[in-house]
Amino acid sequence: MTNSDIRYSRQITLPTIGNDGQQQLGDASVLIIGAGGLGTPASLYLASSGVGQLLINDFDSIDASNLPRQVLYRDADVGKPKATTASQYLKGINPNINAIAIDERLDRDTLPELVAAVDVVLDCTDNFVSRWLINEVTFAHNKPLIVGAAIRWEGQVAVFRNDLPDGPCYRCLYSEADENLNDCAGQGIVAPVAGTVGCMMATETIKLLLGIETSLTNKVWVYDGLAGASRTIAIPVAADCPVCSNT
Repeated sequence: MTNSDIRYSRQITLPTIGNDGQQQLGDASVLIIGAGGLGTPASLYLASSGVGQLLINDFDSIDASNLPRQVLYRDADVGKPKATTASQYLKGINPNINAIAIDERLDRDTLPELVAAVDVVLDCTDNFVSRWLINEVTFAHNKPLIVGAAIRWEGQVAVFRNDLPDGPCYRCLYSEADENLNDCAGQGIVAPVAGTVGCMMATETIKLLLGIETSLTNKVWVYDGLAGASRTIAIPVAADCPVCSNT
């Protein structure tokens, strides 16, 4: 057996993956926007699972308050740029993958080229301006989008199949900003909840890359860590959605 066969042997054993599926993961490219509480666990598991190319975007630097939930970083990393630091750790975790750091704030001019070059986009940001822009660009480029959010003891993951016709987009789910979903500093966040959401995002990404139908297609998974419960809600197409209603 090759080193690669040994590394991924527990995945290759699965009938839903096998050697062909593992090769598919190795050939895939994923854009992760936000290298924080969701993006770090998601990227860690995508890298260790053998997803061949990860584009890691974050324009922020590491703060001590990030360390409990942003699991790639260490005390010595405080003050360093997140994307560069994350990509270095990811290449250390799995030297067979390519982790590319993008340390700039993405905008309407720079985001489309990146989205066009990947298979799946993960939105791990924490503000609605970014989320709406990412949604608009991924929808325009017909790219699957996985969106995560976490606050207090609660988390959400939604999968939007922008590569398929007649489905909703993120703007159908949140047509107006809900600032309660953004205020980790004011409302707090339980670190493992962020990890749970990030791992769920990685799992859904792997299923999309393998062509495995996901039960979260055009739905949002809502997790209550305090109650130990979750539910899944279908997302209808909003008739007045400014992004997808006229397509």
